[in-house]
Amino acid sequence: MLHIGHAERRLRKVLRGLLAVLPPGSHDRPVRSIARRLLVISSVLSLAILLVAGLVLSTITRRTAEMRFDDELGAYLRVLVADIATPGETSRTDPGQLGLPQFELPLSGWYWQITRLDAEAPEIRSSRSLYTARLPKLADHGVEAGLGGARAGYARGPDERVLRILERVIDVGDTGIFLVQVAATTEELDSEIARFEIGLAVTFALLALALAGSSVLQVRYGLKPLRHMREAVAAVRRGEAERIGGAFPQEIAPLADELDLLVTTNRNVVERARTQVGNLAHALKTPLSVIINEAAQDRGPLAEKVEEQAGIMRDRLAHYLDRARAAVSAQGIGLATEVGPVVAALLRTFEKIYAGRAVAFTASLQGNVRFQGERQDLEEMIGNLADNAGKWAASRVTVTVAPRPPRGLDARAYFRVTIDDDGPGLEPELREKALERGGRLDETKPGSGLGLSIVADLATLYRGGLTLETSPAGGLRAELTLPAA
Repeated sequence: MLHIGHAERRLRKVLRGLLAVLPPGSHDRPVRSIARRLLVISSVLSLAILLVAGLVLSTITRRTAEMRFDDELGAYLRVLVADIATPGETSRTDPGQLGLPQFELPLSGWYWQITRLDAEAPEIRSSRSLYTARLPKLADHGVEAGLGGARAGYARGPDERVLRILERVIDVGDTGIFLVQVAATTEELDSEIARFEIGLAVTFALLALALAGSSVLQVRYGLKPLRHMREAVAAVRRGEAERIGGAFPQEIAPLADELDLLVTTNRNVVERARTQVGNLAHALKTPLSVIINEAAQDRGPLAEKVEEQAGIMRDRLAHYLDRARAAVSAQGIGLATEVGPVVAALLRTFEKIYAGRAVAFTASLQGNVRFQGERQDLEEMIGNLADNAGKWAASRVTVTVAPRPPRGLDARAYFRVTIDDDGPGLEPELREKALERGGRLDETKPGSGLGLSIVADLATLYRGGLTLETSPAGGLRAELTLPAA
């Protein structure tokens, strides 16, 4: 039995791990899914790469647009510097003579200004667009001078708009030292960059959706062999197949082979244990039968006591042997029994047994329910409950078989066998005693008092249960919960 438990624990642990790889649907309990993990990693990495790429492209575009803008302002600055260096009657440094309309309109956002720095009172000439305002000096705003003393930076203009300003100090000898400035509003530049960033965001959003879709397809296709293995393992668990088999990729093919070997080993161990239990039953029942028969020939007090105790030993032996056999059966993988035919056969039998009392046995089956276990155990559980109901029923016994939806954190499939009778019922305080071994509440009824306890023990071994309640028909309701295949 220790070997059975060890092999079973190993097998069920591996099977549970495989069945949790790709869940067939939503579950209440959290599942560590490889697919979910791969999708999360892929999504996070793709999002990070797209964000970094977007920031880099946005920065490059802003810098490129700014350099292009500076080139345009620099061209105007060079024209002004050339006019100062070669003054004449047609000098463009005269107000309004740069030759572009944006420098003519007041506060247009495009300005130039020339300030003579070596005079006692600074002489300032500027474009008509600057009107009576003055451009700020970048040196006063902490902008460092570049090659040739040129500066480029941002400052607030006359109407509080942000201006891009280029300025340069030139020395033309006797003519004087001048600060030449050209400025333009950044609204058009900012608008151009904003349009690019919106287009970039839309493009990257579509790219992110495309990458997410491709990741989903890649994960689904990549994990498809694991889904096939999960289905194969589930088929073995339901009893629809004896081994996993099939062709799997080289990464998981050894796992499939090891599972097949483990299933075969488990089945062999269970079969050997079942054989040993049967041999033990035959070895012990025969001497007990001899003792009882010998005691029956002598009706003295000693013989009666021996016969009584031998009968108790036989009942207890049958109970524990049945429990041991059920424990071995419950450990098996791949066992499945159709419930409908078993119920129908049992009810036909009990109708004949209780025909003298005119007890009618009816069945109601909802769906095609299969028991994950041996037929003999199912017959014993339902048979004991139906027999107990027939003993106490007044006129009818109803057996209902229905699937039970998963409850709470338990995702296993179960079904219920509900047996109702219209007898006198059982008080709530006596129901627990009725499930104890030998718990006979009425000695006038035939039996050993082991029937309900055997059913409860068998149901527990199959990870199910037995409860006693009040039946809508007025008698007792026995509800048996068992795993479905």
